[in-house]
Amino acid sequence: TLSLGQETGGIREDLWRVQIRNTAKKHLEKELQVKGKGIKVLSLFFIDRVANYRAYDEQGAPAKGKFALEFEAAFKELSAQERYRGLLPFPLESLHNGYFAQDKKGVIKDTSGNTQADDDVYNLIMKDKERLLTLDEPLRFIFSHSALREGWDNPNVFQICTLNESRS
Repeated sequence: TLSLGQETGGIREDLWRVQIRNTAKKHLEKELQVKGKGIKVLSLFFIDRVANYRAYDEQGAPAKGKFALEFEAAFKELSAQERYRGLLPFPLESLHNGYFAQDKKGVIKDTSGNTQADDDVYNLIMKDKERLLTLDEPLRFIFSHSALREGWDNPNVFQICTLNESRS
């Protein structure tokens, strides 16, 4: 029984914070497991709204959304542990990025997954796939909304974390 104002099954802050932290931890564990074997580890976050990863401030400049901020906080805390220290020798900001459709002014936006803007972002990811797989490319955590779908196969994606509200 639910009363007015209660919810069930929604994405709550405590839930997505744990999901982000666990994905980062599993990623670091996999990095340790394959270290020195020439295998690049990628983790993929599917998100419900672009603004949860990248927002815009009052002047229209891009700003980190709540998922990006939480990811950075969790990753910073985990990578400070002796076990993971120095494992990824890149600046934290270069380890994650979002692939999102944009309007003509370059403003990122939510889309349905089957628009021309989605196709443009999908092609960008596909064209950069070889560079993405090199160990010298710092990107390890990909945040996406509608841009990645069937056909984007990447054997280096070891974790997929879905950060969205379920609907039926």
